[in-house]
Amino acid sequence: MFNSGYLLSIEGTEGCGKSTIAEGLIKYLTDKNLPVSLYREPGGTEAGEKIREILLYTNVSPLSEALLYFAARSELVDKRIIPDLEQGKVVILDRFTDSTLAYQGYGRGLPLDWIKEMNHRVTHSIKPGITFLLTTPSPLGFLKAGRDRIENEPLSFHNKVKEGYLKIARSEPERIKIIEVEEGKDVVLKKVLDIVEKEVLPCLFKK
Repeated sequence: MFNSGYLLSIEGTEGCGKSTIAEGLIKYLTDKNLPVSLYREPGGTEAGEKIREILLYTNVSPLSEALLYFAARSELVDKRIIPDLEQGKVVILDRFTDSTLAYQGYGRGLPLDWIKEMNHRVTHSIKPGITFLLTTPSPLGFLKAGRDRIENEPLSFHNKVKEGYLKIARSEPERIKIIEVEEGKDVVLKKVLDIVEKEVLPCLFKK
């Protein structure tokens, strides 16, 4: 019997295949008759999607960038994530709080403690039960060409982001599962689903 909602996030640098994994998770959980929702960050709400356009295609300062991400996240948490969790849904997030630490903290050099505090405030302390961190040999993964402002940042920036993600993962090994994306997408998805079956499903069903 279904017990309660569950929050799960997917993280990684550009071109790592997050969307493919998200689609596979949706199918897997839906096949088990679990109610599922998927949101991307920034986005997921009317305000969030408008903020997304600004962030991806307008040059803004690092501080403004971070504040815009927090604004979009606040909208998503209050209007989508919390209501969905209260309805017992499995909520899958394509990026969440770890992205801000990696990109705006380690990448842009903004204070990590400030970012953590802001994340805490806008999420009401909500954290994913499991986060999948997809890693590739190159910080740009399988991205063939930059399409937006973030993807077009220099390689040095993306290297900082990748190192930041790995530091975050080492600080929370129980929550963050590092998945190396070096094999076919079916192999990668199987690794993710094996973890979901062992660690997530027991939380969703009463014994």
